[in-house]
Amino acid sequence: MRNPIRKVLVSGLAAAAIAVGASAAPSQAAEKFIFAHAMNTDHVFHALSKRFMAELGDKSGVSVKYHPGGDLGDWTSLFEQSMQGVVPMTLTWASSDFDKRLDLIYLGYIVSNWKDAKKLYGPGAGMLGVYNDMLKDLGLHAVGIIPTDFGSVVIRKGVGKLPMNFPADPAGMKIRVPGLSIAVDRFNSFGFAAVPIPLSEVHTALQLGTVDARSFSTAVETYTLRDVLEANILTNDYFEVAFWLVNRKWWNGLPADIRGKLQAAADKTIAWSWEEAERKSDEFLQKARDAGIKVVDLTPAQMNAAKQIVYQKEWPKMEAVVGKDIMDKLRKIVGVK
Repeated sequence: MRNPIRKVLVSGLAAAAIAVGASAAPSQAAEKFIFAHAMNTDHVFHALSKRFMAELGDKSGVSVKYHPGGDLGDWTSLFEQSMQGVVPMTLTWASSDFDKRLDLIYLGYIVSNWKDAKKLYGPGAGMLGVYNDMLKDLGLHAVGIIPTDFGSVVIRKGVGKLPMNFPADPAGMKIRVPGLSIAVDRFNSFGFAAVPIPLSEVHTALQLGTVDARSFSTAVETYTLRDVLEANILTNDYFEVAFWLVNRKWWNGLPADIRGKLQAAADKTIAWSWEEAERKSDEFLQKARDAGIKVVDLTPAQMNAAKQIVYQKEWPKMEAVVGKDIMDKLRKIVGVK
């Protein structure tokens, strides 16, 4: 998951220089715009970007100036640059530095399986509207939501314990959480002793026994930490997503036919990303098993107990941040009373 720790400002000169390229009058042959993200070409963002441009094709009337690898700024900077209209389109994560309501993205048990995740987060689905209600206040619009994977709990080697009944089983166990109050509160409520630790220090903390477990671990991250782990409990308490963002003013000012072509290409690309994300999740869970990590599911009763803790303790706190209207809409979408 991504946790912004500071607001990255774009210098006036740099912004102006990029803006000239972004806002220059388009040729008669094509609508030109900058499309950027901060990740390298091994990341799924690059595969998505290339697929999107292939979907558009050469005869779409669109000319994309593609910038991968963060050469126009890191992910928080690109979020801000899209707000400003400097970079009209980007793939990035929600930066709650600009609106605390965007912490909604970390809320537990909005979904807990891939079928429900696609139903709620897929192209045109309910959660897209919820986030766009917030993003419009920042001058942004999400054309789609990009899935990553579910976050779960992993146990370091040598612990020899599977805490699956919350909150009784985890008593006395220290768990790494990201530096978010929502994460600290959730895992304390689950019965653990939550310890905020930066992502870069997680491997060492598990290796040295500073913590007994780690939260918010996706399948690929579990596999990456395989040398220090003995088990992965699929709590699926958090679903990580990124946003396909556009500057709202720029988007609404596009000719309708061009906007339609861009949306259609994005929809097709995002539909592919759902198949690819679930496939990758299954692939890396199997790799974890092959590496000797025990991968276990919560029983329906154990999952329900975890959900009830979150719904009763975490969701009311989020309502104080995002407001009753948004939470009522979310409860209706998810089916939580």
